Amino acid sequence: MNISPGNIVILGAAESGLGAAILANKMGWSVLVSDNAVISEENKNKLDDIGVNWEELGHSYCDFENTDLVVKSPGIPDNVSVVEYFTKRSIKVVSEIEFAGYYNKAKTICITGSNGKTTTAKWTYSILKNAGFKVGLAGNVGDSFAKQVAESDYEWYVLEISSFQLDGMFDFCADISILTNITPDHLDRYNNSIENYIKSKFKILQNQTKKHWFIYNEDDKRIRSHLQEMNLKMSVASFSLEKKVMGGYIDKKEIIININTQFNMSIHELALKGKHNTQNALAAGVAARVLEIRKEVVRESLQNFNNLEHRLEMVAKINGIEFINDSKATNINSTWYALESMDKPTVWIVGGEDKGNDYCDLKDLVKEKVKAIICLGVNNEKIIESFSEDYPEIIEVDSAHRAVMQAYKIASKNETVLLSPACASFDLFESYEDRGNQFKKAVRAL
Repeated sequence: MNISPGNIVILGAAESGLGAAILANKMGWSVLVSDNAVISEENKNKLDDIGVNWEELGHSYCDFENTDLVVKSPGIPDNVSVVEYFTKRSIKVVSEIEFAGYYNKAKTICITGSNGKTTTAKWTYSILKNAGFKVGLAGNVGDSFAKQVAESDYEWYVLEISSFQLDGMFDFCADISILTNITPDHLDRYNNSIENYIKSKFKILQNQTKKHWFIYNEDDKRIRSHLQEMNLKMSVASFSLEKKVMGGYIDKKEIIININTQFNMSIHELALKGKHNTQNALAAGVAARVLEIRKEVVRESLQNFNNLEHRLEMVAKINGIEFINDSKATNINSTWYALESMDKPTVWIVGGEDKGNDYCDLKDLVKEKVKAIICLGVNNEKIIESFSEDYPEIIEVDSAHRAVMQAYKIASKNETVLLSPACASFDLFESYEDRGNQFKKAVRAL
């Protein structure tokens, strides 16, 4: 896409904002980075080093009058006053992914979904890297996409893309798009409408033509239903745990991928266990075979992939008690998958900033798997109300240290302590990473 540089305002000065500033500055834009919060000293120094103007703790609207384009951090909602200032004046507001796409010359594999997108993205990236591709990893994971476009020379990118990022994407087109699943999440940003959220996720397909590919989860009812309303122009493959499909599926504990000749391997060889990780492996494997990556490379990559930090991460085994960090589980569906994979009595640490959760979907699984519940959050009433019938002595704590200490008292040898919050982290922590790191620190201090 041809775009002439002018005056650009970048809202937010964290990873995506800094990356957008680096790219915009390189491409000749007059850049102002504006953040309503405090900008880290490290990022201030980086902006100063490249000669980019910045402001913090508020926005100077007088400096916005001649703005030609706005790049918005995905964490900033569309209905805040500073964004509405620009939209009312018909000034285009885009995401960092969209802006980087204006200058990106590499091909892209773009992955979205309510759950599994980080694992699928990293697994796909690992396969491509092992196959000798010159590939970058960006989006919601890795370094900023815009920063990498400015400073690197990759031939492919694997991008994990959230619904918030998709909302600010208009001209961007994925060469291969992957949709892992859709479950209610972040509905507070979508007027509590699952339909609005679904439409956002399906923006991963925008602008694709017959030369592109779409890979999706055939077992997801919401995806299947929405696809019935669409006239797809691109090549399509799917993956399934329940039926034989054109793409990838499971048959008698065997992974079958039937893209560009058939590929088989046992699910017991997969590096990551659990049904959700089998789905992630299928999605990554199908993408790899679309690119005709050799079967031997796909097999070795699916066998040897390292687990993700904060996603069912084994922290330690202390006096026979396993401690697992699943802090990245910020919604009901992620926690369902985590609990589903538990094979020992489990002390479950749950709670945080609720995003409109309905815990009914977890009740049967919790009753089957969970020995005790510890609430780690400021407002735990909804969780307590949902599970108090079966767990009348739910414990409330306000720090990761206290959660670990209480769990250690309750758990016995050959049992598990699982941090899988099903909630965002922002009531007590800076991020899910901060929550997970504090949990791990507390475990290692036992």
